[in-house]
Amino acid sequence: MNSIQKDSQVSSLAAKVVSESVTQESPKNIFKRLRGGFLLVLGYLLSPLCWWNDLLFNLPIAYFFGYLCSLLSPKLLIPASILGYWLSNVVGILLMQFGSQDIFQKNSQERNLKKELLSGFISSTVYTLIIIILLQLKIVETPALFANS
Repeated sequence: MNSIQKDSQVSSLAAKVVSESVTQESPKNIFKRLRGGFLLVLGYLLSPLCWWNDLLFNLPIAYFFGYLCSLLSPKLLIPASILGYWLSNVVGILLMQFGSQDIFQKNSQERNLKKELLSGFISSTVYTLIIIILLQLKIVETPALFANS
């Protein structure tokens, strides 16, 4: 009988400690998930996975980047715009990666920013190379926006 009372006291104490730790971590956990969701959505909008984002997000960012670089030399407008477009896609993929880690990782691990940046850079470069190969092999065609000129 005495051991039953001790067990019930220990279990009630454990339940109390667990409930206190859950209530203390909940606002932090909710903030982390909200931040992760925001980063995931923002990354999706900037990434090449979203098909309609170019006109609203990536092209204005790329043009602004090209414009800033063209202040140094006017010949840099087009190459810097292409680089800015590619960088906006890389940033989108990285934001999606950071956001999904905030949402789906249960325990907070130490992040290796260098490794994550390298991973995002490599995945974006591979995606870009695949699109270029598909365009060169005429598997995917570019739209004929300026066919008459």
